Formats: sequence, structure tokens, C-alpha cells
Amino acid sequence: MAHDQIPEALVPAAELAARNRARILNESEAYRQARTELLAEEIELRRHIEQVAAMRRALPPGGPVTKDYRFDGEAGPVGLADLFGDKDTLIAYSYMYGPQRKRPCPMCTSQMSAWDGEAEDIGQRAAFVMIARSPIDRLVAFKQERGWKALKLFSDASGDYTRDYVDPQDGDAPGLNVFTRRDGTIRHFWAAEMGFETADPGQDPRGAPDTMPLWTMLDMTPEGRGTDWYPSLEYR
Repeated sequence: MAHDQIPEALVPAAELAARNRARILNESEAYRQARTELLAEEIELRRHIEQVAAMRRALPPGGPVTKDYRFDGEAGPVGLADLFGDKDTLIAYSYMYGPQRKRPCPMCTSQMSAWDGEAEDIGQRAAFVMIARSPIDRLVAFKQERGWKALKLFSDASGDYTRDYVDPQDGDAPGLNVFTRRDGTIRHFWAAEMGFETADPGQDPRGAPDTMPLWTMLDMTPEGRGTDWYPSLEYR
């Protein structure tokens, strides 16, 4: 939209919801009334997601990357600039599989398994990589065990990147960072900053929108996410 254009006024969400003609077999009037009220809130949520995304895109330029971060990839050593490939934007997910862990984090694994099916689609718009602190051979071994095909794995063997962009104490923590490369300069653009400090009572710390399709799907069910269940590394 051009800067001089006036945004089109949005129809109130309740009015849009009232236009909905969907009806489910044998539903009651009480169900339809509650569902229409919920639909209005879903429309408002969609609009708020769009608003937040627009605010994110409008962030001022982030801090320049001044260090030569090095990684061990499946094809050999690389630098941060190499992770961009032919793209101008890099999405880098740091997952919890440090040398001190016997097995990777089940939550990270679940999320990455979902992303594996989308990685090639994401890769049409931005570079997309997974980073962990364990040696690359260890990361690749689990990739093969899990059956991942499209995820690109890199080891931050030195921990330099992890300490600067994930956890200053080099803890076994997840991190999601986005970098840009414009006019030859690499800058940090955005990072997921929701954690335990920003969590609401009784809820797991997580970002919004949630990057885990698992939770999005379970949120559509009457049981919801539950309070005592997490994904597992294997089901047998």
C-alpha cells in the first residue's frame, strides 16, 4: 500500500460474523449463538496477527553483525554470511541439543519435524537453518534417526554465536533469530523474546503467533493442549 493511501475501513468483526451462513448438522441455537460470538473473536485475532506482523516488518534497522561467526555444516565449515545462500534474509533456529544432553529436546524436535515438511517452501523466500551446540556428526545422526530430509543443520562448536544471540551463559536454550543482508551489511532484524518472564499464569512460555503447528492444531480441540502432556521423541 502506498504511503499516501488511506487504509480501507474494516467492517466490524461482529458484522462479518453475522454474515456467516455456515450451519452444522443438528446444531442448537445456543451453539450457533456461541459460535458466532467466537467467530467474531477469531476475526479480531486474525486482524491483530496482521497488525503485529506489520509492526514487525516496520522495525528500524537492527544492530549490525560485527563478528565472523563460524559453524560446522553438513558440507563443511561455513560463516554466518554463507548461511544466507542466495537470499537476503536468514531465519536461524537454535535448538536444545548441547553436548551435555543425551538426547535432543522433545519440544524442539517436534517443532523441527513439522518444519521439515515446510522447509523447502520457506526456502523460496528466506534461508532457513537449524543451529545447535553439539558436534555436527551428532546432529546429523539424529537427523537421520528422525527422518528429516529438508532441514539444514549447523553446529556452533565454539558457542560464540549462541552466547551472543541465544544465551549469554551458553545455556542449553532455544532461540529464534532473523537476520538481514542489505547492501553488503548483515544486521539482526528480530528475535523471539517471549520467555518465562513474559508468560501468563498457568501457561507455558511461548511466542505469538505460536511457531509450533502441534499446539495450533490441539487448540482447535475441546481438550486443548492439556497441562501435563508434551511431545515425545518416539512413540512405540
